[in-house]
Amino acid sequence: MNSNALLIVPVLLPILGGALMPLLRLPDKKRNLYLEILVILTSAAALYCVAFHDPQEGFVLFHLTGNLDFALRLDGMGSVFTCIISLLWPLATLYAFEYMRHEERTTSFFAFYTCTYGVTMGIAMSKNLLTMYLFYELLTLISVYLVMHPMTKKAIRASLSYLYYSIGGAAFAFISLVFIIRYGLVHEFTYGGVLTDASVGGNTNLTLLIYLMAFWGFGVKAAIFPFQGWLPKASVAPTPVTALLHAVAVVKAGAFAVMRLTYFCFGPDVIRGTWAHYAVMAIAMITIIYGSTIAVKETHFKRRLAYSTVSNLSYILMGVSMMSPLGLLAGLSHMVIHAVMKIGAFFCAGAVLHQSGKEYIDELDGIGYKMPVVFVTFTIFCMSLTGIPLFAGFISKWNIAVAAMDCGRSFPFAYVAVGVLLYSALMTGIYTMTLVVRAWFPGKDCQVVCGDEIKDPSWNMKLPLILFAIVIVVLGLWSGPLMTVLGEIAGGLL
Repeated sequence: MNSNALLIVPVLLPILGGALMPLLRLPDKKRNLYLEILVILTSAAALYCVAFHDPQEGFVLFHLTGNLDFALRLDGMGSVFTCIISLLWPLATLYAFEYMRHEERTTSFFAFYTCTYGVTMGIAMSKNLLTMYLFYELLTLISVYLVMHPMTKKAIRASLSYLYYSIGGAAFAFISLVFIIRYGLVHEFTYGGVLTDASVGGNTNLTLLIYLMAFWGFGVKAAIFPFQGWLPKASVAPTPVTALLHAVAVVKAGAFAVMRLTYFCFGPDVIRGTWAHYAVMAIAMITIIYGSTIAVKETHFKRRLAYSTVSNLSYILMGVSMMSPLGLLAGLSHMVIHAVMKIGAFFCAGAVLHQSGKEYIDELDGIGYKMPVVFVTFTIFCMSLTGIPLFAGFISKWNIAVAAMDCGRSFPFAYVAVGVLLYSALMTGIYTMTLVVRAWFPGKDCQVVCGDEIKDPSWNMKLPLILFAIVIVVLGLWSGPLMTVLGEIAGGLL
């Protein structure tokens, strides 16, 4: 069997397996076992494809019209995103079993949760913009139920907000899809882009305008300013959902799509040095400043982390906006590292809510002594998010600064990015370390958390936290091999 035909397995397996779940009517323990086996098999199939695929070939699922195909292919860029979701999803599922144990409608929840896995795989493995766009919009339709799951007024309003923002972004993105199909030299993702001045008939400004619209369109899921409003509202969803929304599936799909759009469709050479280049870099900087500033003021635990996500996603997009291999390397490295940092941080917030019912920051005084495993790992995630050396977050933020300095030699506006990074690092230190200080060093006048019922959660919630914390420390001390691979991908060698 052609190895590339196996690409369909990690896409269809969780979609079909998730859709089948309500029909099986399994008791909770058997359902959880079925689900974990399904997710592990999907991850194993995906990692097998990463190891043994042919990046030059693809697999056509069906032919649409002309030379348009709905097709899969796994190149270096797709392999990075595939590895992120393959390694994090089984642990997220394990965590969700305990978190959702006392919730209602858990079978339908896990059905949609698992289908989301397959759709996200489809985005990672898309061969062309058309395929990615269709999976991208399917992700919206499936994940909106997960936001709505609590069925409270807040959850319904949050899901509608997410849906409206996403539909608006889809309209902008669709314009770019039509443009690329009409004027692209080829219709599959090609490193360096598929457009030239000749192919667009000299309509440079129109090309740049459509790129900017598409940057905003696909950037909606990456919470780019001024379309970031849906993300903090979505924190009303169960923590397994918000962790995937804010760390793995939805927001990373947005960042990944912008990378594809910039480096594999329009091409950095078309954008570099133009007014559109100024625009997208400025948008990323504004979003970083906005997200990190509002996070300092936010008093709700999960919403503070949500605004942190708004800021950190634009770290990725700011790297992408450097329009250089170093910039793409910086964006890829922060995409990988932020996924681990933020899913861990959200899982810590979820553990606090699950074990104590505490939602607000002023309720966390002294809780570190009640939940030591949760808050030791949370401290590690916070130090990494701040960019303290010896933790993984420092590596990716350093890469962004290096890319900005390199870009600044030909595009001086990029030097402003270094100042934005420093400002955001200060704000990040404030909004993360105040949480850590409250948990471990409550003031004399503070109301310390008490109650014997407040303790660390069970092993299936603690295990992912411990593993994520270990990864953050290991990558902080030994990131060379990962950066080498990402550098080759960013240079178009893989």
